[in-house]
Amino acid sequence: MKVVIIIVHILLALGVIATVLLQSGKSAGLSGSITGGAEQVFGKKKGMDETLSKISAVLAMGFLVTSLLLSVVK
Repeated sequence: MKVVIIIVHILLALGVIATVLLQSGKSAGLSGSITGGAEQVFGKKKGMDETLSKISAVLAMGFLVTSLLLSVVK
């Protein structure tokens, strides 16, 4: 049972890492102000970022659950 939880835990960890790295970062500084103006004019596609955000939240909750299970299971 513990081996199965460890395997799921590792897969969830890799999934969280992948989805966080695929999300676009928040722009800051001078380049952020320049692209921010362009986004107001042309609009920004948020579909992919919103989907990745939801997926990463679900994976993170699964990671939390498996972490708790691993601390309980002997």
